[in-house]
Amino acid sequence: MLVIPAIDLRDGRCVRLVQGERSSEIVYSAEPVKMAKQWEEKGASYLHVVDLDGAFIGTPQNLEIIQEIVQAIQIPVQLGGGIRSYDVVNKVLSLGVKRVILGTAAILSDNLVSQCLEDFGECVAVGIDGRDGMVAIEGWESTVETTVFQLAEKIAALGIKRIIFTDTRRDGTLRGPNLEATKKIAEVSGLKVIASGGVSSVEDLYKLKELEPYGVEAVIMGKALYSGTVHLKEALEILED
Repeated sequence: MLVIPAIDLRDGRCVRLVQGERSSEIVYSAEPVKMAKQWEEKGASYLHVVDLDGAFIGTPQNLEIIQEIVQAIQIPVQLGGGIRSYDVVNKVLSLGVKRVILGTAAILSDNLVSQCLEDFGECVAVGIDGRDGMVAIEGWESTVETTVFQLAEKIAALGIKRIIFTDTRRDGTLRGPNLEATKKIAEVSGLKVIASGGVSSVEDLYKLKELEPYGVEAVIMGKALYSGTVHLKEALEILED
């Protein structure tokens, strides 16, 4: 399993939010490019970047910094946040981003998902964000009458190979990941799953490791790494060895 450190961008800074709430912002660095280099130097083999401004507004707002990050490191970068049109997907990939994550767009437009899949293949993944089992969209500020499991099955039917599953009630809380939902979404969809949200301890990582046979291939880590409750070296030794 891969360990993927997260860099969440807001107003050009590296921050973390609790459960996606704007008022809960904690600033970890005013230099996200430097932070990206640090994660690479510490052994990360992939980086997860979220344009929070883009998620709230509906179109990426930090592309200049994202391009700087991509150019500054050798490891691949995946990006989510406000990617809701074909042109934006194309533009982001042209910057050197390895994988784009469709979120709200995947809920609202099957045609967009199909078109991106046809032209960009596995460079496109879908982010499924859940709140109390229902799908959250638009920076997690709204929910729709679709369960995360229904959406996972629909996405699989469209041909997408990989999803990033986040329980928004756990994100940034250090309460532990939603293991039951993560396992179930992998089982019902048959997709490769990247788990996200709530990792707080090495014990959580051991529990996530047990889900690897079901298709859980990676975990995104944010607050646990930034707050020091888990060190990247520890995580890498548990999951990637």
